[in-house]
Amino acid sequence: KELHSYTTYGGIPSSLDVSQRDVLGVGHGPHATFWKPEALQKKERNPYMHHSVPTTTLRTLRFRPYEDVCGLGHNQGISSIVIPGSGEPNLDTNEYHTNPYQDNKQRREAEVRSLLDKLQPNMIALDPDVVGTVEPTHLRQERLKDLQDEANNKEQKKPKLKKKKRGKSKIKTQVKRKSQFAQEDMTKKLRESKKEDEEESNANTKSNNKDKSNSDNSPPSPNAPIALKRFFT
Repeated sequence: KELHSYTTYGGIPSSLDVSQRDVLGVGHGPHATFWKPEALQKKERNPYMHHSVPTTTLRTLRFRPYEDVCGLGHNQGISSIVIPGSGEPNLDTNEYHTNPYQDNKQRREAEVRSLLDKLQPNMIALDPDVVGTVEPTHLRQERLKDLQDEANNKEQKKPKLKKKKRGKSKIKTQVKRKSQFAQEDMTKKLRESKKEDEEESNANTKSNNKDKSNSDNSPPSPNAPIALKRFFT
């Protein structure tokens, strides 16, 4: 049985949507008409609000939750208009997926809480055969060894560069600091190699001087010419 009927102009209705406060939005042709909740109970002569987008045709009309905003999709793009009293002002953040301002941490907690609600209590109960028993010696030693290895690995990790000082965490400063560290390492290696070369050259010089002194103190050969014997004295 028909109670009320309303006539649209400019085209047939292409999209309908009802807001959280029961405001009815109708998109027809280039026009968008909005009716109050009382319009469904008794006959209203004029709509609550009206908006027109000339030279185009509305395709989609949707209300935004918890806000007095309605989005209109048409041939030329998207438009948003304000419809006072269409959104729910009282926001219940305890309900699942009803808080539009929740951050990543709150979203993860909500997911975990929803999963725990699905589990049966007997599935998350403790095993009575394990609680109160003594842990075997070899398992305890293995666990202590794993903890010690993990602590040693943490100590061996290189310390990260501090980023607390103002202006010290810029990319240019970090690149300059890394290049400075590389130059210092290269200078240290060059100094060590130069020192090793000097030690090796000093050892060779000492050995050559020793060989020369031994050759100078050697007695003259009997077959040497008489004119050269004076060089051996």
